[in-house]
Amino acid sequence: MIRFLLILFLLGLTGQAFSQTLVATGTIRSQAVIGPADVRLADGHVPGALSDPETAIGMEARVNLYPGRPIRPSDLRAPAVVDRNEIITLQYTENGLRIVTEGRALDRAGIGDRLRVINMASRNTVTGTVLSDGLVGVGMLQ
Repeated sequence: MIRFLLILFLLGLTGQAFSQTLVATGTIRSQAVIGPADVRLADGHVPGALSDPETAIGMEARVNLYPGRPIRPSDLRAPAVVDRNEIITLQYTENGLRIVTEGRALDRAGIGDRLRVINMASRNTVTGTVLSDGLVGVGMLQ
């Protein structure tokens, strides 16, 4: 009886050996968009690493990814639609009032990301949310 329980226990421990982890097939530079040929599944379990290629395909590498190394969710982000130093449109909307001006992005960001921007008219730094390509919403209602 004890042998039977020991065998069941050991089988339970080896369950992780049959799982797979997502790894890079080659060096992926930061800011590169990941395609299907850039990733593959490797045998083994790494806590916190991705295991589904679909979650990484189409995402942008936040850091350099090296061949055979596991890919973690923190290594990826949505593709940037605003680049650093890009001239963008700042939009403030509240109660039917809409104010639009130009600004300069201080970093790269994707849709939904928070972004610091220099207002070109006042030279003040404001923080807003990227709404679409080249449009950043600031203020209460974004």
